[in-house]
Amino acid sequence: MSTETHSATPSPWHAGEIALQQKVGAASRMAEVGGRVLRDHLIEQHRQFYPQLPFIVLGTVDADGNAWATLRANRPGFLQSPDVHTLNVRLRRDLIDPADAGMDDGKAIAMLGIELHTRRRNRLNGTIHRTEQDGFDVCVGQSYGNCPKYIQLRDFEFARDPTKPSGYDPVSFDKLDGRPAEMIAKADTFFVASYVDRDKEGRQIDVSHRGGRPGFVRIGEDDVLTIPDFAGNLFFNTLGNILANPKAGLAFVDFENGDLLQLSGNAEVILESPEIAAFPSAERLWRFRPTRIIFRQAALPLRWRSRGDGPSPIL
Repeated sequence: MSTETHSATPSPWHAGEIALQQKVGAASRMAEVGGRVLRDHLIEQHRQFYPQLPFIVLGTVDADGNAWATLRANRPGFLQSPDVHTLNVRLRRDLIDPADAGMDDGKAIAMLGIELHTRRRNRLNGTIHRTEQDGFDVCVGQSYGNCPKYIQLRDFEFARDPTKPSGYDPVSFDKLDGRPAEMIAKADTFFVASYVDRDKEGRQIDVSHRGGRPGFVRIGEDDVLTIPDFAGNLFFNTLGNILANPKAGLAFVDFENGDLLQLSGNAEVILESPEIAAFPSAERLWRFRPTRIIFRQAALPLRWRSRGDGPSPIL
């Protein structure tokens, strides 16, 4: 389906996002907000923010159209903005990361810069310019800040040299059982990648944070995940993408030991259902059915420690 609307002034939102904004009666307001906050460049605050980060969340799409979310880490300073339209990323290729297949020159990419110890975050999407295997530039398409809602406070430290591999091979699962099911059942945080192909702008990928109380993601029959959607900024980037294109990728982290679970599959938005009431504070639901399940032991060189005051105060 086309994800464009046709008007004299092109909307910063696509049809899937607008449909959900209309559903909640916020379309007119969000049209004004979008033109103001969705920038085609990095403001100075964000140019200074990215070099502080020890990791970045990435969203990519492989050659088969599968969406993937991943986390990649390096010493702070591996992200630099030489100018307002560019973010330089010093990360080596990692062929055992399924998301790496979408990191070739010219590919669309999404990025989420997030500090778990401050609840600051910035979302960015754009296009990869790669001339070497040890890093790439991202030409900014959209950049915008996000509020600190639903982020659990955690302090980090490096457990090993971030340029060294974990030493473990990835393990593919046919079902969500064993270690993958355990990680999802106790998770209070995960990340989701989604995308649309727009008529004029081309492929636009988004990757975002989702947080809740431990166990807020429920595993049902046939490994279908049911996920509550809480009150947010009304951008509907993730759910709008899913409404237009069901492809999505999820990443769950064990913050204590660096394990990473990556899922790719199909999602759907549930706007009206008696089941919504079973999820406290949920305004709607979405479901995700994985078609690929990849577990990577100690994939991340970082370890995080939850704070006593860490849980989000609005959960």
